[in-house]
Amino acid sequence: MKQTDDFILINGFKHLKYGDQKLSEEEMLEKSEKYLEKILKRRSIRDFSNKSFPIEIIENLIKTASAAPSGANKQPWTFCVVKSADIKKKIREAAEEEERKSYSERMSEAWLKDLKHLGTDAEKPFLEIAPYLIIVFKRPYEIDEKGIKHQNYYVNESVGLACGFLISAIHNAGLVTLTHTPSPMRFLEKILNRPENERAFLLLPVGFASDKAYVPNIEKKNIDEFMKIY
Repeated sequence: MKQTDDFILINGFKHLKYGDQKLSEEEMLEKSEKYLEKILKRRSIRDFSNKSFPIEIIENLIKTASAAPSGANKQPWTFCVVKSADIKKKIREAAEEEERKSYSERMSEAWLKDLKHLGTDAEKPFLEIAPYLIIVFKRPYEIDEKGIKHQNYYVNESVGLACGFLISAIHNAGLVTLTHTPSPMRFLEKILNRPENERAFLLLPVGFASDKAYVPNIEKKNIDEFMKIY
């Protein structure tokens, strides 16, 4: 096993020495409080402005998402960015078709009752209004140049973590989004002509809130309800 001050070889693979931030407890507490204050202002937005912004911002957001941990570092995700008005229109039409079926046939009375206070329905104009749509696809397996399949690991967990990174980065950049999951979502694979090893996981419209955006008056659970210390 070879080792230097900068790296170590484990099973023939180089592991670089991790450089931690070396913050004081006071600095850590301050940073955690500031981040908490900021993230608590995040809300799911359904009323978007059509105001555009540079694609480079979207690229940075997706680079942030791709920094998420993944099973065996397989990074089993693809982020498709849609800015074409024609494609956004197709996505909206297909999504609303599925949503109408869900609201009228698929959702239970209890589910519909639980959604009522949020004011949601089958109409999804934000899919056309938001300047960008980010569609996240998961990849259960890879296909090499010989057509051989190679398994990815903890795919849902890995892609879910990447989506969490992405949502946080969107908010940090001063933008808004909404986690949209029309079910089923196979139409996204067809519209975007994605390969056979990709499955739609999450759709995120990204942009600015409209001047007339309102959000439900809801509260998060108290920490005593979801954190247990042993």
